[in-house]
Amino acid sequence: MKAVGVKDGKGPLENLFIDEIQRPKVDHAKALVKVRAFGLNRMDLMQREGKYPLPPQAPETMGVEFSGTIEELAGESEKGFKKGDAVFGLAYGGAYAEYIAVSTHMLVHKPEELSWEECAAIPEVWITALQAMYLIGEFSEGKSILWHAGASNVSIAGIQLSKHNGASAVYATARSDDKTDFCVNTLGATAAYNTKSVDWADEVLKATNGKGVDIIIDFIGPSELAKNLRAAAKDARIVSLACLGGANLLPEHEQPNFLSFFAKRIRFEGSGLRSRDEAYQGKLRDQLVEHALPKFRDGSFKPHIEKVFPWEDIKEAHGQMERNETKGKLVCTIP
Repeated sequence: MKAVGVKDGKGPLENLFIDEIQRPKVDHAKALVKVRAFGLNRMDLMQREGKYPLPPQAPETMGVEFSGTIEELAGESEKGFKKGDAVFGLAYGGAYAEYIAVSTHMLVHKPEELSWEECAAIPEVWITALQAMYLIGEFSEGKSILWHAGASNVSIAGIQLSKHNGASAVYATARSDDKTDFCVNTLGATAAYNTKSVDWADEVLKATNGKGVDIIIDFIGPSELAKNLRAAAKDARIVSLACLGGANLLPEHEQPNFLSFFAKRIRFEGSGLRSRDEAYQGKLRDQLVEHALPKFRDGSFKPHIEKVFPWEDIKEAHGQMERNETKGKLVCTIP
């Protein structure tokens, strides 16, 4: 079968090419799915460059979310799935290919209301948002929440989840006025702040009359730690999902006041989804089906797609993601 490979095993986007590899086999509770579309994620760029530590069960082929039809089922597959079913799901890897072997515990039946491309844009980002918000951030109705990188895919999902599940206020940050406008006018955030032009922590404190925000979901890392601590309310939860701004605190960064952890009883916790075991991911799959899928069906939730590419244009797709030119998902289709 055909799959996207990387010449020399890692490198720049110019190293991407369509390769011929062996079709995966299924065992235990796995299904073989013929892929119709797959979503791109920033971890794919890191994996291509050799900078992402793969979990042991992940194949070399990139891609963790997809949509397609079941071609074959192993003997221990989850009940409710059969050959020919239209599905979408989350995998440890292998979605940049014509076929993928994936646990049926991570599959979801495709709603008729959604396209193949829309379904491929859902699993990783919406499950990550649910994990960060509920399992780690301990969100409940009436709490306030802030999503950094508000026009990124996880935050696009998170802002919608927060708004529709009773957040008292939903804040966001981004690095351009275009993206902050998108967060407010398209996604429905209470307010969004351009981190290049304002001190967003000061603005959040003004908006909350000095109280601060209950939950902060951060992708930026050390450069925002001091502001996160300033903007956090008492008993706040700060959830760290990435370090897109770099892994180290530098002299030019605002220096964090670590007394805030004690004075405000702040809990700071990092997490990742891809390294979690199948049972943990399966529980999140069930949350997606229960809490989000009905709202996708009735149009309340939308998987915002920036652009769809034929998979032969994978270099162009990776290039657009590298340039940070998106306010939504990049998706590739396979004929």
